[in-house]
Amino acid sequence: MTAITRDEVAHLARLSRLALDEGELDTLAAQLGDILTAVAKVQEVAQGDIPPSSHALPLTNVYRPDEARPGLTPEQALAGAPAVEEQRFRVPRILEEGE
Repeated sequence: MTAITRDEVAHLARLSRLALDEGELDTLAAQLGDILTAVAKVQEVAQGDIPPSSHALPLTNVYRPDEARPGLTPEQALAGAPAVEEQRFRVPRILEEGE
């Protein structure tokens, strides 16, 4: 695979509306070249006889059985609230009526 050039990085930066200085162009050209080389190595190894996968090991979800449990009463839920109004949490208004 050919290395990515500074001009290609500069072109990509322009398309992405990124302002890069000369040092960043050199650094990114080298880094992007390394990334492309790594991807090429993976493509060499991963031939058609290996099925695509998202994980190395099969995943299974472990579910617990649903059990109904008693919840809090309204009084218990509101016991620690700094302000309560009509069995609800009272919070300060953040928007005006017209908004």
